Amino acid sequence: MSSYQKELEKYRDIDEDEILRTLSPEELEQLDCELQEMDPENMLLPAGLRQRDQTKKNPTGPLDREALLQYLEQQALEVKERDDLVPFTGEKKGKPYIQPKREIPAQEQITLEPELEEALANATDAEMCDIAAILGMYTLMSNKQYYDAICSGEICNTEGISSVVQPDKYKPVPDEPPNPTNIEEILKRVRSNDKELEEVNLNNIQDIPIPMLSELCGAMKTNTYVRSFSLVATRSGDPIANAVADMLRENRSLQSLNIESNFISSTGLMAVLKAVRENATLTELRVDNQRQWPGDAVEMEMATVLEQCPSIVRFGYHFTQQGPRARAAQAMTRNNELRRQQKKR
Repeated sequence: MSSYQKELEKYRDIDEDEILRTLSPEELEQLDCELQEMDPENMLLPAGLRQRDQTKKNPTGPLDREALLQYLEQQALEVKERDDLVPFTGEKKGKPYIQPKREIPAQEQITLEPELEEALANATDAEMCDIAAILGMYTLMSNKQYYDAICSGEICNTEGISSVVQPDKYKPVPDEPPNPTNIEEILKRVRSNDKELEEVNLNNIQDIPIPMLSELCGAMKTNTYVRSFSLVATRSGDPIANAVADMLRENRSLQSLNIESNFISSTGLMAVLKAVRENATLTELRVDNQRQWPGDAVEMEMATVLEQCPSIVRFGYHFTQQGPRARAAQAMTRNNELRRQQKKR
């Protein structure tokens, strides 16, 4: 038997109940506090449960934040500041650093002829810039300065030379003007089957009511003169896609359809693709850049449509899967070859 076990043997026959009966109320309270299981480092517990309550005073009332802040501020003002170990006098010690002048060794000194020294001393910034370009010191100038000095036989640069490469200034490109198309007038002309109306362009008009777009697609069913129909960035959704699909099933004159940059889901695209199979005059279809990715099933349907519709020679969509991309590329090559052979005949 080890010494530790022998030490424990003397506690084997101790009567715990007898010991507890002999304790005073203060000792029992202290024992109760010691036996409480607390975890001060557990951040998942509230602050009041991380340690036992040791407060003996009765609560004085609800928290008064303004009174507490005033009390803390008053206490801070009454506390005397600690004196600095080394008082600040404002005296400056030491000498300011002066960079020593570097003397150029005799073997590194370059001496030019008096005529060259005089020419360089009287040279303008534009002439110095051309000289730097000729010597290959392209880091001292912008690309425009460098190539102007190299390619031109005359000094045409007046920007000067500097030790920092300056970026070229490009003219800002203005935004495209808003689409001036009058939708109500276009709708009337489509309904009346106007011979002079061959293109309907509603691109970037984002406040077109859905019922008006549906009416326009319905009027396109019987129109025989419109060749191009574009609804790019018109915030169109599945209801407009279904209306376009119904239009494609009946229209026999439309050649180009563009519905890119809209909010059409996979269901709407699937409806349009199924309607394209029943249309033999459409040669161009663009459906890219929708709000969400249509999915693998829609991309496979696109490849199948291109294989079964030899009339489509231009298709606008960026495939994400290798299989449908390869099938679509092969189908487009075949369709364009068939179109080329038809033109030769």
